[in-house]
Amino acid sequence: MGKADIVTKAYMRKSNIFADAFNYLIYDGKKVVDPEKLTEVDSTEIAIPFGATEERKEAKETTEMTEDPVQKYRDILKTAVIMQEVETYYLLLGIENQTDIHYAMPVRNMIYDALQYGRQVTDTAARHRKNRKSAKQQEKDHGDDYTKAEYLSGFYKDDVLKPVITLVIHFGTEPWDAPLSLHEMMNIQDENLLRFVQDYRIHLIDPARLTEEDLEKFSSSLREVMEYIRYSKDKKKLLEILKDNPRMMLDREAAVVIKTITNTPIEIPEEMEVIDVCKAVEDMLKESREQGIEQGIEIGEIQTLVRLVQKGDLKIERAAVDAKMTVDQFKKMMENALV
Repeated sequence: MGKADIVTKAYMRKSNIFADAFNYLIYDGKKVVDPEKLTEVDSTEIAIPFGATEERKEAKETTEMTEDPVQKYRDILKTAVIMQEVETYYLLLGIENQTDIHYAMPVRNMIYDALQYGRQVTDTAARHRKNRKSAKQQEKDHGDDYTKAEYLSGFYKDDVLKPVITLVIHFGTEPWDAPLSLHEMMNIQDENLLRFVQDYRIHLIDPARLTEEDLEKFSSSLREVMEYIRYSKDKKKLLEILKDNPRMMLDREAAVVIKTITNTPIEIPEEMEVIDVCKAVEDMLKESREQGIEQGIEIGEIQTLVRLVQKGDLKIERAAVDAKMTVDQFKKMMENALV
């Protein structure tokens, strides 16, 4: 698991952030999912692998797939109690964090959800077996408690499943261009045929797809994280957002996500739990300017060199020489393309 995966998982595990994501998805930003009524559960699922395995046999360097069932891990899975005016609902909510685009996400999520429903059926059947065994030991007559069909299926007529909702959150600077449904992964145009092919759609939060109105529906630092990622390649817009923005006083985890995903080299002191991202970026820019001045390079010249490298008109090695920097220093300057 890479650093980006680790920091995004730690961030989304926070109950207030987790709840905010689902309130945006399901309730258009209304605070219905209560962080206090979320409980994290085991996210391990037993699955038969599909697609190429990520674990290759190093010695042979082969893409051979293992045929044995393996444990699959959702990123985060929590039970939720949703209290409405006259009804209370019990759900399972899962989040999959994606720092990279996944072109088989509908299949992946479909398997996760199916496995979770399968686990619920298995657990229900096990509970019934335990109850029948207990009743038999107590010499109670339970002959009318279940039918033959219920006994064979293990799932009784009155049993119910908890709904499972899985949300994909894309922590990437590029727009999500992967399929959003199972049907989109198929090359079938015949609508009559497609009517009989079960579809499965993913639920997605993608920074590139969020409008200003969408961003206002978030009530946690997830709004600023998504906004920063969305405009991370539009430097003019990003500077507008950062200018005197009180919302950019972010919790440490949010600031770490921004730094890691967008490669913004801001300083995040270990002892600080709240980070002023606006000031951190200002300090970063000031340091970059001072570095350029100390080396006798005007900011305008640096900007020109960065643009030439980005366009492919100048090799980075040559640009570094002209800027009187090492290649690594110039790469850092490019990452800090706000200059």
